[in-house]
Amino acid sequence: MASTFCSSSIALPHSSIHSLQSLPTNSLSQTTVQIYGPKSYGGFGFLAVKGRSPFPVASAVAAQVNASEQAQKISFNESQRPVYPFSAIVGQDEMKLCLLLNVIDPKIGGVMIMGDRGTGKSTTVRSLVDLLPEIKVVAGDPYNSDPEDPEFMGVEVRERVLKGEQLQVVFSKINMVDLPLGATEDRVCGTIDIEKALTEGVKSFEPGLLAKANRGILYVDEVNLLDDHLVDVLLDSAASGWNTVEREGISVSHPARFILIGSGNPEEGELRPQLLDRFGMHAQVGTVRDAELRVKIVEERACFDKNPKGFRHSYKAQQEKLQQQIASARSFLPSVEIDRDLKVKISKVCAELNVDGLRGDIVINRSAKALAALKGSVKVSVEDIATVIPNCLRHRLRKDPLESIDSGLLVLEKFYAVFR
Repeated sequence: MASTFCSSSIALPHSSIHSLQSLPTNSLSQTTVQIYGPKSYGGFGFLAVKGRSPFPVASAVAAQVNASEQAQKISFNESQRPVYPFSAIVGQDEMKLCLLLNVIDPKIGGVMIMGDRGTGKSTTVRSLVDLLPEIKVVAGDPYNSDPEDPEFMGVEVRERVLKGEQLQVVFSKINMVDLPLGATEDRVCGTIDIEKALTEGVKSFEPGLLAKANRGILYVDEVNLLDDHLVDVLLDSAASGWNTVEREGISVSHPARFILIGSGNPEEGELRPQLLDRFGMHAQVGTVRDAELRVKIVEERACFDKNPKGFRHSYKAQQEKLQQQIASARSFLPSVEIDRDLKVKISKVCAELNVDGLRGDIVINRSAKALAALKGSVKVSVEDIATVIPNCLRHRLRKDPLESIDSGLLVLEKFYAVFR
């Protein structure tokens, strides 16, 4: 059986996991197309009611994809490289919990996963692909623009709205984009479309990986080995949420808000503190020492390598159940509240640990609410905060070369001193 996700420091109550089954779920599998617009706006500052599109619905078409399109989609998915099921991963509960919380609330800011080589870091991250929910995007837009949120709209989509054009909206699965270590800056940021320049004689922009990752996940394996010029690009995009490209007389800006996930081995080099602070959570992964668990992991991997399709089918029910839990938690998240007294204590912990800035306070609040939503609770508890606070603050503490105790334990010690 696959292991149950929980915290590395505080174990989740078994009843809380079962309470997930009772949550109402929103089906994300049905593909629909809607038309938004037209309406005249005097600028880019759109006014919108929470939970509603700022653009009135003009009509609805193609409520369901026909059978042939569904068959093509299934055959396409089956032709892709098989991915190891997330629910089949044994152990590594801290890493799995951090990843799930970021899928539930992308505003947490991503995960930095550090640990020994061969501990399943990249396998776990890539296994998230099967669990990612579907989101509304403007059809044909290379930046995955959100038809309901102007902050996630590309400039061209905004201009279309101002001209009174109708926006065709489709459901699309959240993208996961791999950033290779050897990628060039042009491939990451985008560059001039040479083909159009030669054939049509016009200057055209060809979007890069940051455009594809907008409203999705950007994964960097061995992030501590990433070239400095690419680190600067990621820092700029992560700070502003926009990517600006200046190439050969063309100036293009597009939204680039993504969940940044990185993994690496600390023995191979340290990560620049500026980039490390951009990760919302930090998960430490260790080698499994229990002999029985090691044998189980080896056997499961052997079964997957021998028959990937059959192995994935054996975990299909668990994968679908986890998908429903994530969908329920995402819809339940806006109703979760955290008491002001708990907020004050969270900030007190950050202040007494000399954490620079306020990013730690914000991430702890968001992570605790996401965990409460995952458990089906309307209020954040002290246990929820205790579960996530080491992952939110561990990488934000100032390094002391003479300190022998783990930074996560230092965070927990201060937490219990403040919350007692």
